[in-house]
Parts: sequence; C-alpha cells; structure tokens
Amino acid sequence: MAATYGNGIHHFTSESVSIGHPDKVCDQISDAILDSLIKIDPRVRCACETLCTTGLVVVAGEVTVDPKKPAAIRALDNVEETVRGVLRSIGYTDPTMRFDAESCAVIRTLHGQSENIARGVNRDGAGDQGLMFGYACRETPQMMPMPIQLSHELMKRHVHVREKGIIEGLRPDAKSQVTIEYDGERPRRVHTVVLSTQHTPKWSGKKNQERLREQVLTHIVEPVMPPGMFDRKKVVLHVNPTGEFEIGGPHGDTGLTGRKIIVDSYGGRGSHGGGAFSGKDPTKVDRSAAYMARYIAKNVVASGLADVCEVQLAYAIGVAQPLSVLIDTQGTARVSESLISEMVREFFPLTPRSIIDHLKLRRPIYRRTAMYGHFGSEPSADGCFRWERTDLAAKLKKAAGRKQTAAAGKAARG
Repeated sequence: MAATYGNGIHHFTSESVSIGHPDKVCDQISDAILDSLIKIDPRVRCACETLCTTGLVVVAGEVTVDPKKPAAIRALDNVEETVRGVLRSIGYTDPTMRFDAESCAVIRTLHGQSENIARGVNRDGAGDQGLMFGYACRETPQMMPMPIQLSHELMKRHVHVREKGIIEGLRPDAKSQVTIEYDGERPRRVHTVVLSTQHTPKWSGKKNQERLREQVLTHIVEPVMPPGMFDRKKVVLHVNPTGEFEIGGPHGDTGLTGRKIIVDSYGGRGSHGGGAFSGKDPTKVDRSAAYMARYIAKNVVASGLADVCEVQLAYAIGVAQPLSVLIDTQGTARVSESLISEMVREFFPLTPRSIIDHLKLRRPIYRRTAMYGHFGSEPSADGCFRWERTDLAAKLKKAAGRKQTAAAGKAARG
C-alpha cells in the first residue's frame, strides 16, 4: 500500500503532462473514439489503442457495436475524422511541427471483441481480472495529493496561456513537475517546480530562454500556486532545463495510449494496479473499478472517518463480485478500518454493472478524463467525474456513529 512518512522534513515529487504530450494525444484519441461510439451505442465494447509518431497515427484494438444501429457503424467508419478533430483541438495545426491534423496519415486496424471475453461480460461479470486502487487525503480541497494536483493545474494554465496568446510562440507539448516539502504528513511549501514547454524558434538562444523563464514564472507558475506556500525567491525553478525545446510532440517522441498511468492517477502517492484507463469502455474494471475506488476513498475522507484513505478492489474476469476489498487509512482513522470496510460493502455498489449504473458511465464523458488526470476535477452536469462527488459522506458518518453506539452498548451489557 502507499507509503507513510512519519515525522521530519522530506520531499515528494509528482509530474503531469500537457494535452499535447505525445502519450496524452494518444489517450485523447482513444477516448474520443470511445465517446463517438458510446454516444450512439451505450453498450459498445471498446478497447482502443493509439500510436502516434512523425506524420502518422495508428489506431488498433477491439470494438464491437450493435449492428442494428447504423449510426454506430458510421461512427466507427468515421474514426479518421475523429482523430483529426482531436489533433486540431489540441493545436497540432502547423505543418512545420512535422505532425499536424491535416497532413498526418491515419491507419485504422480494429476488430470485434473476443467471444471468450464477451461471454463473461454478458453475464455482468468483470471484463478482465485485475486490482485497482483509489486514494484520497486532506492536502488539497480536491482531496488529492498536493504535488500531482499542482502539476495538473500548471498544465491547465499552460494551455490557457498558449491558446490566449498570453505568451506567444508556445506549442502544445509540455510537462510539469512539482516537489512539495513536508513536515511529517503536512505540506509546508513548494520546493521545486519544473516546466518544459515546446516553443517556436522565437524563444531559441540563451537570452531568449532566460526571457521565457521569466514569462513562464509570471504567467503560468505563480497564478496556480497556493497562497503562503510559494516564495518566488526561494523556490527552485527549472524552465526547459536542457535549453531549446523546438522539436516536440509526436515528431520528437512517439506516443502510446496508456503510458501515463501515474499522471492519470495520484502521482505516485497512491498505489496503482497497473491497468491503463483510456480507450476502455466501462465494462473494463481497470477503468470503472478505479473510479469507484476513488469515489469510496474520497467519501471516507470527506466523512471525517479518516484523513487518508486508500482502497484496493480486486476482480476476476467474468465474476461480478470483487474478490477482495481492502481499506488502508495509514493510521489516520477515527474508527476501526474493519468498520469502514463493513460500511463500504454496505453503501457502495461494487459489481461492474452496479458501478456503471451508479456512476452513470455509459455516457460520452471520457475524452475530458484523458486531459489532466482522471481524479481531482469537479463533477460536471453531464456526469463526467461523477466519482468525485462526496454524496455518501454524511451517510457514512451517521452509520459509523450508530454502529459504534450499538457496539458500545453490547459491550456494556457484557
């Protein structure tokens, strides 16, 4: 399970990547294809992988749609335009980047889901075996670890600054990294920020890179830093630490779906079962059970029963009920972990079908999850990030009080 650090000063670091990072480009393409299909056929089976490199996007995987829904067939046939639409929206529109929406080749190689897998899913079982983790803590209002949350905020701000032209000459590929100094479990200050951003030739050369550093600090870094935790004079700041970053995006580095699973989750603070999320329909517990595990962990922390909560769920292919449910509060619980586990099984739906229904996962909500992490965003009106709600926190708190009172009464009676 996730590490605890005890007393003393220490540092913890997490990273994020922009929507133009090659791996995130692939995640978004895979999820945009899923969205285009699930919008028409909510029961689509999809496991879609994407690769991108100089002048080329390859889409591969297993997709099964209802043959009685011609619109779903047309959406499947329209994969190429879905790909190009994603690339345009990210900002890959300049041919000089050697990868752009209009000129890149798109190769599609998709076939139906295996009947052996489909048989188990059709019985409402899990779409695969595996273990999934959810995590929550009190470090930020989003109940996320501070290093990963700030890393995501930097990448959101990078996109805003680039698209609004606040800093001219930025390009889509970028990465962030934040180191937080802790005293025991308490965040003390932002210790180090690293931000690498692709740019046009305008920013090449040592003097221009120094100017870019100042612009990035002023317009990207400072606006997202928490008050009282960021000191411009003391923070260690690295902007494009190797110098120029003109060659980037899929031309600079091949991208693949599912290669940023720690960015997608908790930045290394919470555990990860190893399965990627993007491109997978909700019958795949790699995705849906990870969302439920986060939902459980966040509600436990929001209820006040613990300050930290990590949840592990495990499934077998074709089997509906989880093989195990484990709660780890890392010594912060105010009631027993066994009581929390009991209430989790009582209040939270844990079969694949009930998870899908409770979190309303048969909706075209997935491309947004592939942009700045799957956790820590506000729930939206259309159901995206529904797993970030804390609607069961009050019930957990009330039930814990009732069960503790009953247990104390039983003990008193002897």
